[in-house]
Amino acid sequence: MKGNGPAVPLFCVYWTARLAGHAVMKFLDQAKIFLKSGDGGPGCVSFRREKYIEFGGPDGGDGGRGGDIIVEAVPNLNTLIDFRYRQHFKAERGIHGMGANRTGRGGQSITIQVPVGTEILADDHETLLADMTAPGQRVTLCRGGDGGFGNARYKSSTNQAPRKSGPGWPGEERWVWLRLKLIADIGLVGLPNAGKSTLLAAVTRARPRIADYPFTTLHPNLGVATVDDHEVVLADIPGLIEGAHDGAGLGTRFLGHVERCPVLLHLVDGTETDGVDVAEAYRIVRAELDEYGAGLAGKPEVVALTKADALTEDLIADQKSRLEDACGREVAVISSTSGRGLTEVLRALMPAVRAARAETHDPEPDDAAEEAWTP
Repeated sequence: MKGNGPAVPLFCVYWTARLAGHAVMKFLDQAKIFLKSGDGGPGCVSFRREKYIEFGGPDGGDGGRGGDIIVEAVPNLNTLIDFRYRQHFKAERGIHGMGANRTGRGGQSITIQVPVGTEILADDHETLLADMTAPGQRVTLCRGGDGGFGNARYKSSTNQAPRKSGPGWPGEERWVWLRLKLIADIGLVGLPNAGKSTLLAAVTRARPRIADYPFTTLHPNLGVATVDDHEVVLADIPGLIEGAHDGAGLGTRFLGHVERCPVLLHLVDGTETDGVDVAEAYRIVRAELDEYGAGLAGKPEVVALTKADALTEDLIADQKSRLEDACGREVAVISSTSGRGLTEVLRALMPAVRAARAETHDPEPDDAAEEAWTP
């Protein structure tokens, strides 16, 4: 590069731009892509003509089948960032048939890898085509077209020299939306600055960004915690504010990442002594969950009063009493800084997690087992 300053190698500029781009776009949970399966190859019109063979005849082969578009869920991905740079996927078309009854080669299929938990929606953004919830799950979204017949297929007693062949069937094409919903055991919800990211950092090895201003968390974070020798996955999403269902703040877009969680941990900031009190903070978030729908309002919930290290015992008792009156259940008191109550609140969440896991991995009944055969 030319200029007044020192020369900078081109590859340094390239990788600096790439790394800067990845730093900004490290999480992507929605993408729209175009899919096109391969067309079938046309059949061949050919006749067998060889020396010393008295009768020839049609010997045109069939065309090859077009490639499919297959989507596969893989466990080592957690974002749709790859579809930021490639939105069009087209499978190979089938090869045309050839003489000597040679069938054309089938087109190569394309396998698109997506994270586990990805929903595939039609272009209307509502019709669910597939839900990729298990590692290794594969779905064929666009089937390749069949190859056309060669003229050997049309030979008959009344038409011994057919001169027609099939053109091959066209493949399928469609636009689809990919929407990632992270799969976790426990979803953290609450107002901004309620202590969700601090809790995630305290009980897991995740290192989310933490600061003393609202909306520090701009994208969901996952972490794995160990509770009595059992590993559970926690999902931290950006905070909700009043009117989030109408787009206020960051809106409710990220609530989809806790739809799959069997239990919610609702965190309420205990230091909110002026402005919005703890009871109102709880009602605001519950109202947004009700407006969002998707079954979030009916999920089991554990409510916790956070930042107990910054409160006196009398204030903790007062805030806890107000919050219990608002939610109608026992409230846990925790502090992610000092570690107070963290183990207890995670244990309170485990029954719902175990019940969901038992329902998902329900073993086959033993009644179907056959007894040992005897003569």
